[in-house]
Amino acid sequence: MDKTPEYTIPSQTKIGHVHLKVANLQRALDFYCGLLGFEVTQTYGDQAAFISAGGYHHHIGLNTWYSKDAPPAPQRSAGLFHTAIVYPTRKDLASILNRLMEAKYSLTGAADHGVSEALYLNDPDENGVELYWDRPQENWPKKEDGSLDMYTKSLDLNDLLGELKKS
Repeated sequence: MDKTPEYTIPSQTKIGHVHLKVANLQRALDFYCGLLGFEVTQTYGDQAAFISAGGYHHHIGLNTWYSKDAPPAPQRSAGLFHTAIVYPTRKDLASILNRLMEAKYSLTGAADHGVSEALYLNDPDENGVELYWDRPQENWPKKEDGSLDMYTKSLDLNDLLGELKKS
């Protein structure tokens, strides 16, 4: 029997977008656009919208096709754990933290993972959202064998906010 060679996905592959079921489209737009700053690129009546950063066709799709006025999915069920949104710099992450604090929007966590620093929160439909920035790859922690040594430590939010005072 011939053995099929192992397949490896191309290294340039990236996740294009996430599409979320939401109970209330306007409420979701208020969060993702009004609070986080995404821009609407297209709407489909009052049932769906595509939103993006920087003019891309869409990073996030939001729809009520199967979920209009539905309660959040049970926490202890299969499904999406969180949507991760990568900010270009640590200062950008500090800016969104400051915006969330000014809006009195609750975090569910904050962590230093060695490779990144992350803020965790839930959107209005209790979908998990991770906001983070990646440290430069050459600064990622490594084990003796060269593999990644990611961890979860407490993130100093005051130190992160200090980025806003730097020029």
